[in-house]
Amino acid sequence: MTTPKKTATRQGFKTGEAVVYPAHGVGRITAIEEQEIAGFKLELFVVSFEKDKMVLRVPTAKAASVGMRKLAEPAEMQKALDVLTGRARIKRTMWSRRAQEYEAKINSGDLIAVAEVVRDLHRSEAQPEQSYSERQLYEAALDRVTRELTHVNKITETEAAKLIEAALAKAPKRAKAADSEGPDLQDEAA
Repeated sequence: MTTPKKTATRQGFKTGEAVVYPAHGVGRITAIEEQEIAGFKLELFVVSFEKDKMVLRVPTAKAASVGMRKLAEPAEMQKALDVLTGRARIKRTMWSRRAQEYEAKINSGDLIAVAEVVRDLHRSEAQPEQSYSERQLYEAALDRVTRELTHVNKITETEAAKLIEAALAKAPKRAKAADSEGPDLQDEAA
């Protein structure tokens, strides 16, 4: 039994507002409804992720504890773009451990952490190919930053992608670093 709520604001979130859900990125609150689950009445945010064709129901009381947040302010978005212009920091640990750390950063919902993943995994044309898992993580992080930039700056995804590429192009080149890390890049199979 579902009853949509007329009042459209709960926990500082309101219907029609774009929000960031850590595990899925940017979505839009389409409704706040009440459902009876196992004999308990629960108030839920209905969050729609258009691109993924997915709808998520988040208990209003748990929104903060699961990390759901409002979109970044323009100043924080600029900070994230500035992170992309920085030097990539790649630890000399096994790929499997780095991959876990990157995955955790992506799912943290923290815009700056996700931007760090994009920066660290970005490869220019002159650099060696990425492994499949490295490319998957890079594309997931890039997608999150692109979607949030699209909503914050009210621009198209193409324009957002160009802004991100421009920021990454300003980063110090690391082609020499990639050559000296030859064996490190090989431990991806481990």
